[in-house]
Amino acid sequence: MELLVAFRDDPAGYNMARFISKNMDKNNEFFHSENFDLLIIDTPSISADWLEEKFNYDGFIFLSKHASESGKLALTCHSTGNFSTADFGGNPRQIAIPHPNIQKSYMRNLWNEKESFSEFQITIEATHHGPTALNKPTIFIEIGTSQNEWKNVNLCNSVAEIVVKTLNQDSTNHPAAICIGGTHYPKKFTNELIHGKFALGTVIPKHALDHLDDELFSHILQRNSQVSTALVDWNGLGRNKQKIVDLLSKNNIVVEKF
Repeated sequence: MELLVAFRDDPAGYNMARFISKNMDKNNEFFHSENFDLLIIDTPSISADWLEEKFNYDGFIFLSKHASESGKLALTCHSTGNFSTADFGGNPRQIAIPHPNIQKSYMRNLWNEKESFSEFQITIEATHHGPTALNKPTIFIEIGTSQNEWKNVNLCNSVAEIVVKTLNQDSTNHPAAICIGGTHYPKKFTNELIHGKFALGTVIPKHALDHLDDELFSHILQRNSQVSTALVDWNGLGRNKQKIVDLLSKNNIVVEKF
């Protein structure tokens, strides 16, 4: 069973959680339904590495706000992890286990309702921030990009409905791949997730490739244990192209160029 998690002081996450909880039974601090539970926590979601010490679930899905310097309206979904320092939760050089099938189902369901969100960019983000230490699949579902959107109850309710729909669907297994290269908002990988055959594991953007070495790449593969393929933005590798080629080759990873 999955656990939905929202930080009480995160307006977007809390609004989504409040809508979802209306149709759930409450027992102590938890809301319960047939296919998932919901928990509202009093500490930031990006630092929720402690959850697994107290609660046993198959995976963790965080409902959250999204912020960006550009201010562009976006509905996002991404896995978590730090490729270098831990500036926003989690541990340095630690990657969380992704949640590829949940992510693919959610993004496809969101895309199918895109006319209701015509002002928003529907996109994944590269893997970033905490929590990183959970040993069950972890994913963030986010609403951006300002207080106007985070406090828009109708918007939060609409996204929450898609979350519930996703979790109530029969699960479908897709072949999963890690992604390497490109920008923080990788259009090629988003397109593959929504329209292609692959679900996505860890997404390593171009700006993180300087930090990638044998040790970190081995850790990433361990956290993506079912993955044998890498989707590579071939023109988005910069000066690290040969390093990436060598890492993929020595680990017998099948390469799909994008």
